[in-house]
Amino acid sequence: MNDNGRKIAEVIESSTARYTAQCYELYPSAAGPDLGALVRAGESYGIVAGATTASVEPGRRPIARGKEEATVDDVYAASPHLVSLLRSEITVIVTGCYTSGSIRHFLPPQPVRIHEFVYLCTGDEVKKFGASLDFLPSLLNAETDVPPEELIAASLRRLAVAQDDARSFLVAAGKELAALLSNDFIRLKTILGRLQ
Repeated sequence: MNDNGRKIAEVIESSTARYTAQCYELYPSAAGPDLGALVRAGESYGIVAGATTASVEPGRRPIARGKEEATVDDVYAASPHLVSLLRSEITVIVTGCYTSGSIRHFLPPQPVRIHEFVYLCTGDEVKKFGASLDFLPSLLNAETDVPPEELIAASLRRLAVAQDDARSFLVAAGKELAALLSNDFIRLKTILGRLQ
């Protein structure tokens, strides 16, 4: 495997099924990754399940600074030190690993190491990852701040873009979800409605 994806973050907390990584750029939405993006840390693949931005000091909240400013960009221009006082983090649900020469949709034997680099996956990795939908149960059962239905829809929309036929991919995903959620029509309908 090569590291030709863009390095975006570093793992700061880890368990077998999820990890938290601190982004190198403040506000990951501007620098990536978005909700549902596929990322890689070491041999582990995962789906970005949420992002937060907060003070670097636990228990110390940022204070309002924009009363005299016209835009949020003006706030940062007037107080350039804010960038060093805040941090952005992403939460990642581990949904697969690289083993025996291919991407597999099961948990790796060990958690991702602390300080492991997190890379935004390349289009080729996203395509290979999306060749199987076996990661869906992991997302359906994930405990995150974001509703699992939103997370699944976001990840499927992002994975579809890298496939040769996005529509066929989404139809196959819909069928897989229908089988997995055969007893929960409302949840299925919610996910399918967000795929359009």
